[in-house]
Amino acid sequence: MTAVASAPSGPTHRRTPARGLQLGPGWPLTCMLVLYPLWWALGLGVLIVFIVAVPMLAHLAKHRPVKVPPAFGLWLLFLAWVLASTLMLGYNPPGTLPEVASDRIVSVVYNIAGYAAATIILLFVGNLTEQQLPRARIVRQLGLLFIFIVVGGIVGTFFASFEFTSPLEFLLPNSIAQNTFVQSLVHPTAAQLQEVLGYTAPRPSAPFGYTNTWGNCLSLLLGWFVIGWLVEGSKGRRIAGVLVLVAAAVPVVYSLNRGLWIALGLCAAYAAVRLAMKGRFGAIMVMAAAAAAAVVVFLVSPLNGIVQARLDNPQSNGIRAFTTEVTLEASAASPILGFGSTRAAVGSSQSIAVGQSDDCQRCGNPTIGSNGQLWLLLIAQGFVGAALYIAFYVRSAWVYRRDRSSVGVASWLAAVLPLFYMFIYNALVMPLLISMIAIGLLWRNHQDRRRADVVAVGASGPW
Repeated sequence: MTAVASAPSGPTHRRTPARGLQLGPGWPLTCMLVLYPLWWALGLGVLIVFIVAVPMLAHLAKHRPVKVPPAFGLWLLFLAWVLASTLMLGYNPPGTLPEVASDRIVSVVYNIAGYAAATIILLFVGNLTEQQLPRARIVRQLGLLFIFIVVGGIVGTFFASFEFTSPLEFLLPNSIAQNTFVQSLVHPTAAQLQEVLGYTAPRPSAPFGYTNTWGNCLSLLLGWFVIGWLVEGSKGRRIAGVLVLVAAAVPVVYSLNRGLWIALGLCAAYAAVRLAMKGRFGAIMVMAAAAAAAVVVFLVSPLNGIVQARLDNPQSNGIRAFTTEVTLEASAASPILGFGSTRAAVGSSQSIAVGQSDDCQRCGNPTIGSNGQLWLLLIAQGFVGAALYIAFYVRSAWVYRRDRSSVGVASWLAAVLPLFYMFIYNALVMPLLISMIAIGLLWRNHQDRRRADVVAVGASGPW
């Protein structure tokens, strides 16, 4: 016998919570990406990565067991090597200024926190379901960050002197706020003013502290922007996407960033290969025609003179060659563990003098390990640590190489570009974070394919 519950005598007054006010499990990632200009203006900038990693970690702890991606064992070994290398902080390799271990604590903690936050974000993205945070939404958010970077680049190009005191900077004690490293984190500026062309010129950096970080992140995000705004976007979004790409050309050139220029060439070659693999030769012809038109416009525009001037003034080559040479010599003194952190070289490529002077602005003690992630790893974690780091990226690229989905194509590019950038730019923190999101998206696709294979095998029966 079935009991039937009687209806309530009066009207109920239950209210269903407004769905628009509910925060889904993916809110920390959305909050970081969509509101990044706000965090930059508040002085949080890169620091927001460490902040949102806390609720991400809480989510992972609450929803155990936590799945891990392929090659994660290599990454865990690398993290262990990072911690073990701190035992060498008190040692001073040959060719570097003698310092005590305590002088290096801040940079070491920052690096460790950056690696830890990137690890948490990788696991967070990979463990979320499609219902909790759809991959298409993440792609759109990454594309939006690309737009923020382009806008920041335009501001840095035409309003290079734009800067202001952030709320966080205002609250910090002056002794801390005026530290050069802290300034790069909490003091919003539109551009770096550097003598690259033989005279002081602005190089756009907003919403980051460094021009190289700006260019690195721009190229890593490009694939997702193209997918979300040009390939799969509405007609209006596609038109807006084309305008954004055209506008991006100006800060890209004025950044004087040769590494970025090469990376964009690699991106174009990668896109052509992917299109050829799909047999979309018509799309390749359209892309080639667009590239040819862009080259013609570039050659007759003032941008051509900027690029030529940059190529004629390779002043950073001597500095990079010097720091690379000193890095290799110092790393050989501790090839297993490294020295836990960067070091200041004795002299420079210009002089053996210790410190800058009015007569020699380029003299001083350049930081070895600051001219590329590979060189940072060699001096900080030794050859073993560098090998583990590279092995993780190579293994990840190999595992996901067959992903031909639009999300997979863009994500694979962002997961592989760090292997090029490691020779010229450091990855901490935002470039590393973006590449980890890429690997997380590839891992999500990989999990879906494996589940589909299991279902297909089950449906076909044991025979």
